[in-house]
Amino acid sequence: MRFSGLRVLKEGLTGNKGWRPHWRDPEPKPEYDIVIIGGGGHGLSTAYYLARDHGLKNIAVLERGYIGGGNIGRNTTIVRANYFLQGNSEFYSHSLKLWEGLEEDLNYNVMHSQRGIINLFHSDGQRDAAARRGNMMISQGDDAILLGREELRKMVPYLNFDDLRFPLYGGLYHPRGGTARHDAVAWGYARGADQRGVDLIQNCEVTGIDIENGKVKGVQTVRGPIRAKKVAMVAAGRSSQVAAMAGMRLPIESHILQAFVTEGLKPVIDNVITFGMGHFYISQSDKGGLVFGGDLDFYASYAARGNLPTVEHVMEAGMALMPMIGKAKVLRSWGGIMDMSPDGSPIIDKTHIDGLYVNCGWNYGGFKAVPGSGSVFAHLIATGNYHPASTRHRLDRFRTGRGIIDEEGKGSQHNLH
Repeated sequence: MRFSGLRVLKEGLTGNKGWRPHWRDPEPKPEYDIVIIGGGGHGLSTAYYLARDHGLKNIAVLERGYIGGGNIGRNTTIVRANYFLQGNSEFYSHSLKLWEGLEEDLNYNVMHSQRGIINLFHSDGQRDAAARRGNMMISQGDDAILLGREELRKMVPYLNFDDLRFPLYGGLYHPRGGTARHDAVAWGYARGADQRGVDLIQNCEVTGIDIENGKVKGVQTVRGPIRAKKVAMVAAGRSSQVAAMAGMRLPIESHILQAFVTEGLKPVIDNVITFGMGHFYISQSDKGGLVFGGDLDFYASYAARGNLPTVEHVMEAGMALMPMIGKAKVLRSWGGIMDMSPDGSPIIDKTHIDGLYVNCGWNYGGFKAVPGSGSVFAHLIATGNYHPASTRHRLDRFRTGRGIIDEEGKGSQHNLH
């Protein structure tokens, strides 16, 4: 079933009786070539690119809950490629290029909106850092424009330009950045993978990973054992728990990141804006709600909810940056379980167990990385070789100390990234 304007018009005139389910609900088979643990954005995109780019069909995606119910539906929907260090810069550039053709590729409206991102700076030092980052982005082939104070005022006049504590010096503008609808991304990849023969098995929690003589043999699930030649762990904030089933201890901590959305308002915020002094970021959804977030809750947890001091901190940062939002009513908030790595950069690698692969450590970068992550991880699983855009995301960098990608320069404390 393909979507088109004509199809939407026809269904609207005939009572919407012709729509079919977007994907099947199959029973798990006894054996697959590849089993992917985790039916979020990264797991679904990995399955999709394995089928599309490598012709592999005998694949199962195992999701403990329902498709789109994890971090892929619990984020602030930002898409960008404004990273500074080698390793991350080329990877996120690769991911952004995939975003730009994603809707046509999937034949699905993921509501990708390249409305531009403005990272504000508030001091001479921050301006210099923004200039260096912008030059790196341009050298990578991406776009970056350094805005002065008056250029910034013309674009976003509603910011608090009179704040003496956090003076606005300007911003780094990334025009190709923007947003997308988070759950639509999951649905689009799920539909695309299913059309190519991948089995999406919901309510199928993995309880064990079978290993014999150093080689993976399959998984144990609540719906019975499943044999597999290869197993890929793509479980985001639950990565450490899944890896523990294989006797592995990952260098990952799980922390909560809260997000918030207000009532629907008339269009007022055209871009994505980040506050350089308060770690606050905000955009406006197509339905009019202001979508925003801030810092982690700073303590390790698997609870998909946050604490009130962090709520207060995020609201204070928002009011300092743009007091006009003070009368908006917050409708709801949610928490995503963030898989935080020691250097703030992801892990996409083989493990010491033959046939077992790991994809985790996405920190704040998980949603924007969904297409790129699936593309490079599928390449690694199918060919055994690292994709050119992801040669540095090795697991052993934390053991050897070589190749650390500390994007923020914060050291090895997980929750500071």
